[in-house]
Amino acid sequence: MRFLHTSDWHLGRSLHRVSMLDAQAAFLDHLVATVRERDVDAVLVAGDVYDRAVPPLTAVELFDDALHRLAAVGVPAVMISGNHDSARRLGVGAGLIERAGIHLRTDPAGCDTPVVLADDHGEVACYGLPYLEPALVKDEFKTDKTHHEAVVGAAMDRVRADLATRPAGTRSLVLAHAFVAGGQESDSERDITVGGVAAVPAGVFDGVDYAALGHLHGAQTITERVRYSGSPLAYSFSEASHRKTMWLVDLGAAGEIDAERVDCPVPRPLARLRGRLDDLLEDPALAGHEQSFVEATLTDPVRPADPMARLAERFPYALSLVFEPERAEEDTVASYAERLKGRSDQEIAEDFVAHVRGSGPDERERTVLREAFDDVRVEISVREVAG
Repeated sequence: MRFLHTSDWHLGRSLHRVSMLDAQAAFLDHLVATVRERDVDAVLVAGDVYDRAVPPLTAVELFDDALHRLAAVGVPAVMISGNHDSARRLGVGAGLIERAGIHLRTDPAGCDTPVVLADDHGEVACYGLPYLEPALVKDEFKTDKTHHEAVVGAAMDRVRADLATRPAGTRSLVLAHAFVAGGQESDSERDITVGGVAAVPAGVFDGVDYAALGHLHGAQTITERVRYSGSPLAYSFSEASHRKTMWLVDLGAAGEIDAERVDCPVPRPLARLRGRLDDLLEDPALAGHEQSFVEATLTDPVRPADPMARLAERFPYALSLVFEPERAEEDTVASYAERLKGRSDQEIAEDFVAHVRGSGPDERERTVLREAFDDVRVEISVREVAG
C-alpha cells in the first residue's frame, strides 16, 4: 500500500503578517496532483490542519475545497487534530464526511477504532491519535501522571490491544501529533511542555508498522518506522534551511517500509542575512536573495536611520529586522533580547526571581512556577475547546 504522509498545514497562518493563503492553495494543488500522478492509495494528515482553534473563513473554504478534491479522486484520507486545531470544530460532521472517504479522527476515546484499508496483501489498520492534552485526557486514559508520555503510552496500549484482536498479518499505521524525543524543533511550533517535560520516547510507538507524526515542522526520520513529515511551508525564519517535503511511503506485504521524500513547491525562499547595513546593500554575493523573504540582522554599532526602508530598496520582500550591534570585547553586557534568546518561560521566570531576590528559586518554588505555567497553558486549551 502506498500512502502520502503530510502534516502541519496551518491553514490561515501568515509569515510576519504576509498571508500564506495562496502558497497554501498551491501546496494543496500539489498534494492532489501527487495523489493522482504517484498512484497514492491513502493520504495521512497528522494534525494542525488549521493554525488556530477558530480559523478565518478563507482557511475553512480552502480546507473544504481540499476535502472535495480528495473525495473526487477517490483516495481515502485519514486526518487527526493537532494542538493548534479545535478538535471539536474539526470533527463536526465527521460521520457524514466519512461516507466520502475522509476520515477525521478528533476524539481521543476513539483512538483504538481504526480506519481499515485494504490492498492485494490484506488489511491495513490505520489508527488516529489526535493531540492528547494530558490534563484533559488523563481521566479518559486513567493515568496517574499528567504528562505526554503517560497519555500517549496509554493510547498506544489501546491501539496494540485492538490490533491483537485482528487477523494475523494485519499491517498497521498510527497517526500522532506529539513531540518525540530526538526530534529537531523550530521557532514556529507552539510549546506543549507539561511539568517541564514535552517529549515522548519513540519506543512508545512499538508494535505498529509506521507512525506518521505531526507537530515538528522539519521533515525528519526518528527511526525507520517513526517519521515527521514537517510542515509543507516555512512558517518562521528558523526554517530557512528546511527542505519542505511529504513522505511517500510504500508499506510492503510483510510490513516493510520504503520511504521517499516528495518536494513541496516553494513560493518564495527564505534568507537570513547578517552584517552592517551598508555591507548588505552593496555585497554582490547577496544578489541571489533579492527576491527572497529576508530576515536581516544588523550589526552596526549605532542603529542606522530608516533601516527597513533602505533594506527594502534592494530586498523588497524584507520582513524582519533584528539589531545585534557589534560590541568591543570588554563590553560583555548583552541586550535583553540576547539574554532571553532560546530560554523557556520557566527559565525566564526563575531568572527574574534570582534578579529581584538575589538567589534563585528552590525546588518547591520551581514546582510552583512550573505548575502555574502548565495551568495557564491548559486553561488556554480548555478555552479554545469550549469556544
